[in-house]
Amino acid sequence: MATTTMTMAKALNEGLRRALEKDKKVLLMGEDIGKLGGVFRITDGLQKDFGEDRVIDAPLAESAIVGTAVGLAIRGYRTVCEMQFDGFVFPAFDQIVSQVAKLRKRSDGAFTMGLVIRLPFQGGIGAIEHHSESPEAYFAHTGGLRVVSCSTPNDAYWMIQQAVEHDDPIIFCEPKSRYWEKGEVDLEQAPHGLFDSVVRREGTDVTVIGYGSTVKTILRAADTAATEGVSIEVIDARSLSPLDFSPMVRSVEKTGRFVTVHEAPHTASIGSEIVAELTQRCFYSLRAPGIRVSGYHIPYPPTRIEEDYRPSVDRVLDAVDRVMGFES
Repeated sequence: MATTTMTMAKALNEGLRRALEKDKKVLLMGEDIGKLGGVFRITDGLQKDFGEDRVIDAPLAESAIVGTAVGLAIRGYRTVCEMQFDGFVFPAFDQIVSQVAKLRKRSDGAFTMGLVIRLPFQGGIGAIEHHSESPEAYFAHTGGLRVVSCSTPNDAYWMIQQAVEHDDPIIFCEPKSRYWEKGEVDLEQAPHGLFDSVVRREGTDVTVIGYGSTVKTILRAADTAATEGVSIEVIDARSLSPLDFSPMVRSVEKTGRFVTVHEAPHTASIGSEIVAELTQRCFYSLRAPGIRVSGYHIPYPPTRIEEDYRPSVDRVLDAVDRVMGFES
């Protein structure tokens, strides 16, 4: 098995490189993704190696980027569009929900919509609003879109390739605060399907479910909880639409308690959906109500206090204590 160590940013770069090599109809499009390599350098070196016709520096116009990609998808091309930051996706929102999400169904399958919208999301980089937000629930709510999020370099490497090969449009959420963290990458075999949730750590007392940047936070919380005799099972949702509930259900039926964690506000969130579904599916196994740990229902705060807004190890452990103490 060929493995190597790389950052998530490098893993995405290598995954995109492999997609470009495999299929000449794969294109990349975005603001400053060519010579600059993107603001996070995810596309560094790709324009030099594949040319300006395949790695395209677009105008500062997100609606035009996505609209052009729609036309290309109808002609059989597979375009990976980069939104420079999460909050910059909204000028393209009408294109995404009115055209991208609906054209395959509207055409009764005559058109595929092989289009990936890369969305660097969540906070943790010391940036302000429009640069640190978590808009995934808008897209998960929209029928016709699929929404996924990687949390490790290995997942980043394989999921971006799987997304490019898929015939449905995919919002690909990348936790920008994890871009520079390293991990092992298997270059030969994808470990999971694109829409699978996975158990990252086994446990017996409480199930804690997250995605993106929060997975590492939950794993750190599980380490701390273990020193106090509490065993946390950690599940990485990975796919937000569709949600893969099977591993979650098995885990909650075992532990009887669960917590969800994400950076987005809790109202009408992915965490809310998970709590609702698991409460319905696991009702007779529950020993405590499900609890959400999330950002607050306010605009993203100034950088000096963003760590008070984002879920922390302490906030996760507090939620674990609450569900553990419910019976007593």
